[in-house]
Amino acid sequence: MKILVVDDHPLILEALQHVLRALDGGATIHDARTAEDGRRLVAEHPDARLLILDLSLPGADGFSLLHELRSAYPSIPVVVLSASDQREDIMRAIDLGAMGYIPKSSSNLVMLHALRLVLSGGVYLPSVALAMREASGAELLRAAEGGATRTTPRELGLTARQAQVLALILQGKPNKVICRELGLAEGTVKIHVAAILRALNVSTRTQAVIEASRLGLQLEGAMPAGLGTHQRH
Repeated sequence: MKILVVDDHPLILEALQHVLRALDGGATIHDARTAEDGRRLVAEHPDARLLILDLSLPGADGFSLLHELRSAYPSIPVVVLSASDQREDIMRAIDLGAMGYIPKSSSNLVMLHALRLVLSGGVYLPSVALAMREASGAELLRAAEGGATRTTPRELGLTARQAQVLALILQGKPNKVICRELGLAEGTVKIHVAAILRALNVSTRTQAVIEASRLGLQLEGAMPAGLGTHQRH
């Protein structure tokens, strides 16, 4: 497994090394300390399984960099690692296509759970964002600490095709890209998206991401081999 880390804080990099070794003892870890070096790093390793991105890099707007990298390399899941735990920052990062948001104050155990969830096709959000759905305190604690019960698309009444559409929504991909990747007409994708929102009892894509995270929705294996890996350069 190849993992990329873009962060300029030595202590954070050291802590991440321990977490990533626990995640996969054989992982190859590459890091960069600036936005420019981060761009080069991702360009050199477009086959990476995961990108961990700090939003507070010298000389760069983290959200702009997140948008840039998600647009250029949509097949690489991005997890934001940030000193901010403000709900507005969390939601903005998810809107821009991040598949996880980990406050730097999180324990190594929570970081490990979050990265495992993202690698399995899920989305990780801290409890402050999950609270948007007004879940109970016990639910939020279980979700944040990795104890939430995993839910399957079938249990929500979603078809296999709708699960594929949802998996691409969680990757931050717009309808036009979903059409291209799944070979579907735009009208068909819109129908599937509407069905997904109804099944999750939400009204927007961002709320769908939050609810999928709260439910621990298991989408690993939803995409056939060769799909969901289109890259734009």
